[in-house]
Amino acid sequence: MAEALLLEFDGVGLDHYQAVNAALGIDAETGEGDWPEGLVSHTGGAKPGGWVVFEVWEPQDAQAKFMEERLERALEQGNTPPPARVEWLALAAHRNLS
Repeated sequence: MAEALLLEFDGVGLDHYQAVNAALGIDAETGEGDWPEGLVSHTGGAKPGGWVVFEVWEPQDAQAKFMEERLERALEQGNTPPPARVEWLALAAHRNLS
């Protein structure tokens, strides 16, 4: 079963999000680009004072590989601090409705 990952960033906004995606070669608006293997879905949005990313991965190990091989470097390139909160959630259900 897929698992969800919640990442919360403080002091981060749309400009940071776009810079990190650019460093990764991803266009979140169009869906084009070099998305990592194992990523089932990705959502990013603003919260008061920061940014939230919610992803579904299968398997969870794929995210660890992506973090090590690409995301840590992209966060640095986007001048984005590490997430203030990282939490894995066991999903009871996940459906793509589109």
